[in-house]
Amino acid sequence: MTGGGTPLILLPDLGDLFRLHPAFNAGTAVELLRFLGVSEVGWASGADPDHPLRDALPAARLRIRETFRDDGAAQAEADHEQFVSFLAQYPQGRERLRAASRAEREFAAVLTAPLTPGRALGAEVLEAARAYHAAVRAALDEGPGTRWRERRLGALADALVGESGVVLVPLDDLPGLLDRLPGARLPSLGDFTPGETSRLRALADRAWQLREDDDLGALLDALGRETGDAVTPKAELDAAAASIHLAVGDLPAARALLERAAHALTDEMPRSLPGLVLARLGQVRDAQGDRDLARRTYQAVLALGYAPAVARDTAEAGLHEAFRLEGAG
Repeated sequence: MTGGGTPLILLPDLGDLFRLHPAFNAGTAVELLRFLGVSEVGWASGADPDHPLRDALPAARLRIRETFRDDGAAQAEADHEQFVSFLAQYPQGRERLRAASRAEREFAAVLTAPLTPGRALGAEVLEAARAYHAAVRAALDEGPGTRWRERRLGALADALVGESGVVLVPLDDLPGLLDRLPGARLPSLGDFTPGETSRLRALADRAWQLREDDDLGALLDALGRETGDAVTPKAELDAAAASIHLAVGDLPAARALLERAAHALTDEMPRSLPGLVLARLGQVRDAQGDRDLARRTYQAVLALGYAPAVARDTAEAGLHEAFRLEGAG
């Protein structure tokens, strides 16, 4: 969507951090876009094909419009790594790298603290982003260590001139873009409150990231009670529950849930789900000694038009060597 009287609204992208924050996850982003009354979002963030919103937005029938692609990203990364290697050879250079690392850790601490849409758009986080980039510039000077970001930010701002509607941009780019784009603004949250889509997504994200002190029984009960929705369908809730059963060695329960999830897969579901379900199902079949069927399951993952990297890696490893549970003979 371009031109007209509609303003350009910049929506912060958290990338993989959407999986970490129960109060600002991919489901929350979907609900926020619905609250803003849009049916499509411009994509001006990273090119990661496994980004959680690449799953959630199409599943919620929200169109993605590719707005900006950084064709120089690979070369910029290579130049940056070469510059870092050069600095690491000298005491003064190593001190500069340590200063840049400190700035990165401080900003990461802000981003990994509990985050809501309001906090992500608030002065604290935006000032932290501005301070982070200023600290990196001060540590590395203007050159290969920072020039790549200034070039990309300028190109991104140029690409957004004349754009309107909601566009997804990296959270840490928000201050720089607002400086360069006087007509751009942040979304007005008004009385926005996350709802069921956000809650279900938070439950699934939590179940995929087990911790030692988790109450697994409570997690399984919660997953079993839910019927799912478009962004987090029942098949994913079953697969997440199966992963918990697999973690404690309950192979029959894990297999039953994964086979139910596999049979429920449809083209309308989040695009990463078939790969994730089948890769984990291959592991369970392997662990039960059903090697031939496990191999066919891994091959099915690799035959998909799209499977996330973790699913493809799992399938390739499973074809190379049969999966075994840790501690199994």
